[in-house]
This record gives sequence, C-alpha cells and structure tokens, in this order.
Amino acid sequence: MSTVPSVPEGFNTMSCHVVVKGASDAIEFYKKAFDATERCRMAAPDGSLMHSELQIGNSTFMLVDENPAWGCMGPGSSGGSPVTLHLYVDDADAVFSQAVAAGGTAEMPITDMFWGDRYGKLKDPFGHSWSIATHKEDLTPEEIGERAAAMFSGDGECPGEAGQ
Repeated sequence: MSTVPSVPEGFNTMSCHVVVKGASDAIEFYKKAFDATERCRMAAPDGSLMHSELQIGNSTFMLVDENPAWGCMGPGSSGGSPVTLHLYVDDADAVFSQAVAAGGTAEMPITDMFWGDRYGKLKDPFGHSWSIATHKEDLTPEEIGERAAAMFSGDGECPGEAGQ
C-alpha cells in the first residue's frame, strides 16, 4: 500500500489544466491580474513550456503551451473555449479592475446578482473567460428563484439591488 497521497499537496481533487499559446506571457499576466504565485515551471527541449503550476488563493492550476502535435490547443487556435474559470475573491470589484488593467477585456461588468454574489466576467489576453465573484448573501433556493423570476420578468433589477 502506497503512503503517497492520491491528491498532491497544494491541489484539490479537481484542478484546472489551462492551455495557451504563449504560456510564459500568460504566467506574467496571471501574476499581475490575479496575484498568482508561480510554484514550478518545466521547459520542453524546444523551449516551450510543457508544465507549470500556479496558485491563486488556495487553488493550484496547471498551465502549458499549446502543442498541436499532441492535440493540445489553446482557445485562440481552437476557435474559443466553452469553459469559464471561476474565481472567488474578497473584493470582486478590485480584482476585476486589476485584471482589466493587466490586459484583460471586460465582458460583463461587476454586478450584484440574484444568487447572492457580486459577479462579472472578463476574457484574458490568451482567450480564456474568467468570472470573478464575491459571495455576499446566503440565500435559499426559493429566494434565488424569486429573485431570478423578478429579474427575468423585465423590471431589470434584482430584488435587493436598489441603492447598492
């Protein structure tokens, strides 16, 4: 029986593995945009990045350069990504502004949402979508449903947003 843990230290049972064209530049962007910490970096013989690990808050994710020979493509080369990376932070407004200042493109401004989060979306310079959120309220499924119904009924404002 192995004494090695099945989940490496610093990882969660589910972790992102992000592919981009220009991984070294992406590492620098994630450091500026989200205060990421670089844990390790391994170059391939051709100088491309074959593995790296970054940490944002309490989550570690892996990042590599795309490699078409291995079928490993970033969103810029594959026509976009259907995945959004979701980041919970203490101050969504500040982190969103920091990421845009670092080179991200705002797609949905930070807004108080019907499910109780302050939430917005941006695209990083490498084609990945990020949602940034701060959890503000614990709500029951019924409360969320009522707020969603009010929002989608056309009045344009979620209950609880007035004056915020």
